[in-house]
Amino acid sequence: VDFTDYQAIHRYVTGKQNREGVAESRGYALRTVARRFVLFLDHPLTAVDVWRILPPKTTTSVTPWVHGCDGKWLGRVGVFFNHRNVTTRENLLWSFMGSESYEAIGGDLVTLATLLEGHLPIGAVSDWKGAIVSSVSSRFGNIPHQRCLAHVERQAKRLLPKHSPFEATQSLRRIATLLMLVEKPTDITVWQAYLTRWEKRYGDMLTEKTHAPVGTNRTWWYTHGNLRRAWRLLTHDTDPLFIFLINPLIPKTNNALEGVNSNLDQKLGNHRGMSTKRQAAFLSWYMTFTRVKNTEDLKKLWDYWKSNFSRN
Repeated sequence: VDFTDYQAIHRYVTGKQNREGVAESRGYALRTVARRFVLFLDHPLTAVDVWRILPPKTTTSVTPWVHGCDGKWLGRVGVFFNHRNVTTRENLLWSFMGSESYEAIGGDLVTLATLLEGHLPIGAVSDWKGAIVSSVSSRFGNIPHQRCLAHVERQAKRLLPKHSPFEATQSLRRIATLLMLVEKPTDITVWQAYLTRWEKRYGDMLTEKTHAPVGTNRTWWYTHGNLRRAWRLLTHDTDPLFIFLINPLIPKTNNALEGVNSNLDQKLGNHRGMSTKRQAAFLSWYMTFTRVKNTEDLKKLWDYWKSNFSRN
């Protein structure tokens, strides 16, 4: 392969040209294009490689920034994880890991903290998975960490069906949707007043029990389990829901990462049939090419790849 092939896979991965277009422009058969692309998909550059070649602007800036992270599962095999400067919308580090465990995410953050050389984030935003919260706290210190309100609302809606026959469920669902409208401290007071009013009217349903028939393993369970889960979601440990009001630089949602994941979904959807390993490699190249601003940048990546991987 040569640099023109590298330019071709850049156009292919970024969606500027499909495989048929690449074959036509290069004068190749489709099989030849596939064979040449396999060389790149078998040996993608890592995020650390890309950092060395094209460091993110975050490293040269003294502007405070906020860390965001999220993962995209590739089937049940593993998750493609992305760490992002959500303030400047710059992808910093990415990896393919077997699970969203503390060890895996923590390992990424150790690498990221080392590469940042002291320019650590002043805050974070995430979907509040335990491994993420613990990893951010242990690697970046006790920084303000916003729980993504979009995730909270989405989770509440799953627990509270829109067409539920119970008025209590529909009422709590409406209150959950108001969370995204909170813009100032007085809005919190109003929102919590709605919750208090709901509890006075429907609170008995949270402790209602159903007794199991004789001879079964369980003796009882909560009749409205999902309602209890939704209530706890909205009322337990609410401080992380409103960090954005205290720290204006921190957004209330993780939409900057959601947009990236949505784009990754679209890219994979356009190239169905790849194995999980190839999907991860494809996404690695896509994230790599988000750093490319001109042909000179692309040439730097090519020179590094050629000297390190083309002979393997």
